[in-house]
Amino acid sequence: MAGRPGAGIYLVVMLYYIILTLYVLVSMLLLVVVLLQQGKGGDIAAAFGGSSSQTAFGARAGATVLTRATWILGSLFLLGAFTLAVIGRSGGGSVVSGVAGPPPAPATAAPPPMPTSTPPPAVPPATGTAPAAGSTAPAAGSSTPAPAPVEKKPATPPASGSGSGAGSF
Repeated sequence: MAGRPGAGIYLVVMLYYIILTLYVLVSMLLLVVVLLQQGKGGDIAAAFGGSSSQTAFGARAGATVLTRATWILGSLFLLGAFTLAVIGRSGGGSVVSGVAGPPPAPATAAPPPMPTSTPPPAVPPATGTAPAAGSTAPAAGSSTPAPAPVEKKPATPPASGSGSGAGSF
C-alpha cells in the first residue's frame, strides 16, 4: 500500500477523521463530567462575605474522581484541538491565489482640445474705436450688436422632503 500514489494523503485524511471523532467524544464527556460536579459554594453571597466559608470559592476538598476526570478530559480536549489544527492546516498560500487581476486598461486617444471661453468675433470690428473690454456696446460702424454677457449663478441642489430642512430622516 505504500507504493501506491496518494496512499500518504489517504492515511492523513483517515487519521484526521479518527482524531476528530475522538475529539467530539472527549468534548461530550467533558461536558457531562463538568455538569455532574457539585458546586463549591462560590456563589455571589460568598464574594461579599455572606458565606460561612473562609475562602472566596468555598472550602478546598480532596480531589474526587470527577475532578481528576475533568483534568484528564480537559487536557485531552486541548491536545486534540492542537493536533487537529496542525493536521488540518492547508499548505499555505495567499487568500487571493488563483484569482486573476483586473484586465489592463485600453489605450485611449488624446481628448480633443476644449473650446475657449470666448469665441472669436464673427465679424471683425470696423476701423474706428474698439469697444472696451467687457463692454456690451457694439463697435462704432458695426451693424451687428455684441452678444449679451451670460450671468453664471452657482448651482443649488434641489429641495427634498417637506422643506423643513432639519430632522427629516
